[in-house]
Amino acid sequence: MTKPAKDERMPEALETFAAAARNNGKKPDDLGLTATPETAPKPGDLAAEEKDAADMLNAAATSDARKKDEAIARRVKADKRAG
Repeated sequence: MTKPAKDERMPEALETFAAAARNNGKKPDDLGLTATPETAPKPGDLAAEEKDAADMLNAAATSDARKKDEAIARRVKADKRAG
């Protein structure tokens, strides 16, 4: 296999695993080092994802179930891959 060009995107690992799961547990032959539309990274707001993750961890550490549930709900609502 050849390395992808600098401007080409790598496939997302979880999307690659999902593609393998849909292919009877075997990575499809056409999946290489370059992302396909199916395995390309999804657009999103990284700063918001990081804040939600920090809020979830902080709430879990302080046993604040309400704050944890709010952070999870924000992430589910904003996640483009959900649904």
